[in-house]
Amino acid sequence: MALARAGDAGRLWVTAASQTAGRGRSARVWVSEPGNLFASALLIDPAPVERLGSLPLVAALAVYDALKPEFAANPHALAIKWPNDVLVDGAKINGVLLESERLPDGRMAVVVGCGVNVAHHPDDTLYPATSLRACGLETSVETVFERLVAALDRRLAQWDAGRGFALVREDWLRAARGIGEPVRVRLSDQTITGRFAELDAEGYLWLDLANGDRRRISAGDLFFTSDPGQPR
Repeated sequence: MALARAGDAGRLWVTAASQTAGRGRSARVWVSEPGNLFASALLIDPAPVERLGSLPLVAALAVYDALKPEFAANPHALAIKWPNDVLVDGAKINGVLLESERLPDGRMAVVVGCGVNVAHHPDDTLYPATSLRACGLETSVETVFERLVAALDRRLAQWDAGRGFALVREDWLRAARGIGEPVRVRLSDQTITGRFAELDAEGYLWLDLANGDRRRISAGDLFFTSDPGQPR
């Protein structure tokens, strides 16, 4: 954000070989060993504020696109878990964190942070994790980064400042796991269970509850109830 405050025009990437204070959603620690990808893209005024809610799904598709060539022989191994986790055979291989700030000059700065487990993955995590190396793939960080930059450019063009989210949504749904399935969503103050009914036009999850109600969720940690060992 310091670059944005200093007047940078955006579409700038910053990378690191490792991080001393990496973090994920809800201020959770993001394990940042050398050998993995740690990259952040700075966007300035990427869309009106009311359309920014769908940007995490754009970022998820960009990571999915960047990893897809590695799984050409087994494309069904890759899937997206709402809202922006990419899974390989059910294990999480990435992290996406978006932060925004209204600058003094009125511009909106958004940082899209992307981490990909290339060579390492942590063992003690909220959701099972994996890495490209653990999948038997020896890919360089540089290769993944080059693909990610190109993929995010394509997806942002498709998104078109939020006006093109309908097309993004279609691609996201094709890549997603869990639509129509029973899931558990951990919120900041409670955990709720229901059926993943749909992804709406703003990128939010609609959950059908057992009592017949339907609930709209903007953010949370999603777990598949069919997976063994998931937190309750």
